[in-house]
Formats: sequence, structure tokens, C-alpha cells
Amino acid sequence: MSDTIYRGIATSTGDGRAGGRAQTNDGLLDVTLAIPKEMGGPGGATNPEQLFAAGWASCFHSALKAVAAQQKTQISDSAVVVEVGVEKTPEGGFGLNAALHVELSDVEQETAEKLVEAAHAMCPYSNATRGNVPVTIDVTVG
Repeated sequence: MSDTIYRGIATSTGDGRAGGRAQTNDGLLDVTLAIPKEMGGPGGATNPEQLFAAGWASCFHSALKAVAAQQKTQISDSAVVVEVGVEKTPEGGFGLNAALHVELSDVEQETAEKLVEAAHAMCPYSNATRGNVPVTIDVTVG
């Protein structure tokens, strides 16, 4: 395994997702957590799935921009929406599923799909979840 380039560090305290707090070591992220209403909680605060979705969306979008630059393809307007779902496993635990929605302008559908495929191969979140989390990806060109 190669040397680590960067390590993000976060700590969860209190009651975890049930009213706890999550902070990064640099203090730039400091959020109160709550179980979503859909899972029987009070809602009203962020949850781990939202944090994971935000990280993946940002990372994937960066990978998409990098791939486009490498391939000398101009994309002027783009967005990545990531949905992270919680599901029950047959063993009685919980698992995740994900849907990635990629929106691009000023490129043909085939080009957009190739860029997204390459970004999915580059993105660390995509690589970490591959084979572990069911993922669907759709690409919209506008």
C-alpha cells in the first residue's frame, strides 16, 4: 500500500448519532447529530449519512473535474448529488446503499458517461465502497 497523502480526523462524542457531536481535529467541522425522523428519531440535526453523502458528492465532483481536465474536455456547469440510504441486512444489522446523480452541460451524453465512469474509478469514496455498497449512477446532460 502506498504512503498516506492526507488523513482527515474526526471524533464523535456524546451519544453518537442520537444527539451526540462530531468534530474534526482542526475545528472546521463541528456538528450536532440526530437520528432522522424516518428512522424514528427527532430529526432537526445532521446525521452520518448526510455527512457521508456530502463528502462523496464533493470528492466525486472533484474527480469529475480532474478527469475532464485530463481529457481536455470543457465542462462549464456540473453538479453531483449523492443519496446515501440505510437498509436492514438479513443478519439484523444495517448497511448502506447509494445513488449518484451527475448533471453536466455542454457535452454529449456519451462523453458525459465516459467522464463519469472515469471519475468513479478515480474517486476514493467510490473505490472504498466498491463491492461493499450497492451503487447506482445516472448521468443527465442538459
